Amino acid sequence: MISEFVKAKRKSMKLTQAELAAKSGVGLRFLRELEQGKTTLRLDKVNLVLRMFGHQVGPVKVYLSEIIKP
Repeated sequence: MISEFVKAKRKSMKLTQAELAAKSGVGLRFLRELEQGKTTLRLDKVNLVLRMFGHQVGPVKVYLSEIIKP
C-alpha cells in the first residue's frame, strides 16, 4: 500500500510527518491521512509526496482475471 510505503520511507529518512509535509509541499493533515490509508486523496498531492522518494503513481495494467474471481 502507498500508505505503508510512505511511512516506511519517511522513517528511513528520519523525518517527522511535519518535516516531510513541509519538504514535499503538502499539509500535515494531508500527510497524516495518506499514512493512515485514507482512500480518497488528491492524486497530484500523493505524487508530490512520492516524488520525495523518486516515485509517482501511474496507470498499471490490470487483467480482468485478477479482478473477476470465480
